[in-house]
Amino acid sequence: MSRGARVAESSDDHSASSEEKDCPSPNLDTSKDSKSGEDSSSESSSESESDNETPKPEKTNGELRESSTEEASNQVEEWEGKELPTDHFNSEFNEIQSHCEHCNAENKHNELVTPRLLSRGQFLLKVDTEGTYQCTETGLIFEVNRKVDIKYCVLSWSKYADLVVKPWVVGGPLFDVKCDPTCLTSIHFPHSLCLGHCDANMMFKVLHVKSTGASLEYTVDHSATHVKWHVSSLSPVGPVIQSEETVFHHGAVILYKAIDHNPSLSFRVYIATNNESFIKDISKSVKHSSKKFMKIDKPPVCQKLLQNGKKYRLISDPEAEITPEEIEFVDGSLLKLKSYSEVYLEQPVEFKLLLVEMDSEEIVWKAKLRECDWVQHDQNPNISKSSTSGNRRRKMSSSLPDEVVYDKRMKQIGTSDGVKTKTLLTDTQLINLAEKLGKEWVKIAIANLKLKISDIDAILEKKEDVTINKFRMLKKWQEKEQSNATAQNLWNCLKNINSVEVQDVLKGFLQET
Repeated sequence: MSRGARVAESSDDHSASSEEKDCPSPNLDTSKDSKSGEDSSSESSSESESDNETPKPEKTNGELRESSTEEASNQVEEWEGKELPTDHFNSEFNEIQSHCEHCNAENKHNELVTPRLLSRGQFLLKVDTEGTYQCTETGLIFEVNRKVDIKYCVLSWSKYADLVVKPWVVGGPLFDVKCDPTCLTSIHFPHSLCLGHCDANMMFKVLHVKSTGASLEYTVDHSATHVKWHVSSLSPVGPVIQSEETVFHHGAVILYKAIDHNPSLSFRVYIATNNESFIKDISKSVKHSSKKFMKIDKPPVCQKLLQNGKKYRLISDPEAEITPEEIEFVDGSLLKLKSYSEVYLEQPVEFKLLLVEMDSEEIVWKAKLRECDWVQHDQNPNISKSSTSGNRRRKMSSSLPDEVVYDKRMKQIGTSDGVKTKTLLTDTQLINLAEKLGKEWVKIAIANLKLKISDIDAILEKKEDVTINKFRMLKKWQEKEQSNATAQNLWNCLKNINSVEVQDVLKGFLQET
């Protein structure tokens, strides 16, 4: 990178862009490295943030003024006003823990603390006394000398790609930490590397992005899981490494399924370093895709370390269309666009997915995907939010007479000019259809009517006659569809069912409307 290069802003990096300001012509300065106690002069502990409306710090002689304790207290009151519910924590923010014989947790004496989640992925940690505290959500460890409130978030490395110059490479997540800097002694950054093979020939530093430029600063120490850095000032900072030998990464496989009305299955498979910045980038990329996706919850951690330049093959059983099948692994933390493989199956069947290292043919990761993993309510975009909330409020009944009452209440829907536009199916029609459905009615419920496996379990728990079970299944579909529970819509869902009797009944429904 040439000196004076400007940090590129990613147009789609909404979270990070609201948290950071452009760094005016940042220079990568290694001459200002700070060993142990040789901290550089203090800079601003907080930057202007549009999402939290924090006042811009004043400038003095070209440098940002440090926040006073009183200002930090005022900021905390404002942050707390934007606190999100505890159940808002999700996998995007949760660190994927590695399982490695070389990297057992070494920080057993740290006090584990759970932060509050604020808007836009911001965390707030309040500690009452001097000590060493480890964040349960990000893995960050803070050494503080008195009571302090610390605000921090995960950033994207791709935004600062021009500042990571070879032979240095990304070593872990990038963070932006804000608090009264006089209270914070040191930070331990989690890293995503396995040091069991080349610790002796590996050098850690931290890339510190300041308003005046960027510099590589010395670390105090490193362990199998963290890199310790004495706080010189507070602005975006994260670990980088230089190694004479092959670098081994803890890896993760992350799955997303495309949501649509097609009976086929389409998945995105991401192979990532166990780096929270990288994982957050993937989540953001999927979120801003033109297609809708749902995350598939499978154990993500690779059971074998990943190496740059190694080739891996994705295998499916039964066979699926995989593009590309072979992947050369590279740490994509600095890349704005994250690579993935597409897995496509024409029919919604259970299947196994394996990641295999091509040289050794060893299995690196594997998972079995079942229908219950991807069958969700939100696969049907015709269901509005108001309808969904109405479903939650409506008490489910187990008696047939009450269902008949519900059917009469929802019998007809009219337009504003009073003309009937839709006629809902009656219980008599549904019971007639239930009698014609065969043994595969559960598969039909999930694959064609988009019901959840929990819906089927609830029906089967009643231990009623099989025809009544099929009837209740159709009623469940009718309840979910509400005004769309018409003969035409039901025929659209079941027209591919290979049964002459079923098709005759459905055609009869169409003639009656």
